[in-house]
Amino acid sequence: MLLKKCFCALRQGKSCFCALRQGKSFSANLFRDNMSINSMLHNKGITMKRRTFLQRISVATSFPLLSLFPNRQAFANRADSVLIEPLKKSHAAWRKLLSSEAFRVLFEEDTEPPGSSPLNHETRDGTYICAACYLPLFESTHKYDSGTGWPSFTQPIAQHVGTKRDFKIIIPRTEYHCARCGGHQGHVFKDGPPPRKERWCNNGLALQFVLKDDALPALRS
Repeated sequence: MLLKKCFCALRQGKSCFCALRQGKSFSANLFRDNMSINSMLHNKGITMKRRTFLQRISVATSFPLLSLFPNRQAFANRADSVLIEPLKKSHAAWRKLLSSEAFRVLFEEDTEPPGSSPLNHETRDGTYICAACYLPLFESTHKYDSGTGWPSFTQPIAQHVGTKRDFKIIIPRTEYHCARCGGHQGHVFKDGPPPRKERWCNNGLALQFVLKDDALPALRS
């Protein structure tokens, strides 16, 4: 019986939607087996009303469907690259490794003046890495001149940046940072070129550029 199988599946942490994979309609069979439902409830000594029972079954079977519709950010973060393990390092330790200007940008979320970074004019092939932990963040193929005065990209290396909501200027923005050390990089806006129409606006002080023919530095530990 379909219902009995679903009870067994629930006890084992499985989804009742297994019946759907076999070409069966869970809802149709559930209502068709009215007498079977009542009989099972009686045999189990369950006193809940049939409507309550059906509601609980509906809730239990809805969870697998939720996983089919991830939010936009979760979808954007999917990638072929490996998951980045966060680097735990104190601010005191970073202060010893970075200039005071770079530290303020990376770990106090300061913003450098527009037009102040030499990376604005960098057009060579290569990789842009986090100035703190050296994790690669952007490829030069995705860099473009946004006319804003900050190095801008159409997309980051997948899974190498994290995002959060930022209300520092009251208007909500999406801040992004290095996925490994948490160093602040900039903000992403929806006014970039097609097809993605994204502008990843970065502080030049938060990046280092490595030429394509040069070896990437080892990640800082």
